[in-house]
Amino acid sequence: MLSYDKLSKKPMLFKSYTGLSVEQFDDILKEIESKYPKHEIKRLSSLKRERAVGAGRHFKLIVKDRVIMVLVYYRLYITYTLMEFLFGLDQSNVCRDIEKIESLIRDCLPIPKNCMM
Repeated sequence: MLSYDKLSKKPMLFKSYTGLSVEQFDDILKEIESKYPKHEIKRLSSLKRERAVGAGRHFKLIVKDRVIMVLVYYRLYITYTLMEFLFGLDQSNVCRDIEKIESLIRDCLPIPKNCMM
């Protein structure tokens, strides 16, 4: 399974897969992690929500690995089927995970508009 821990040990692959060096990623990750709690509260405070905030399933991947997943997706533009294999998730979860964290990543790291779904 692809993860930050595995990729960061191979800086050339890390840069090739994400478009960032490990150091650049770490700097951006600090900003993302500082904004993440507020982002999640906003996302979970929807009026359509039937359950209390904190109820329901939790993400299988940690924030760091979900950011890697989004960057790999945008850098390599691979299918969800391959992402499923690389990250150990069902392809519907890959889609949902990307959708739920994409706006936060976009706020911290400019993603070209022609790459957005």
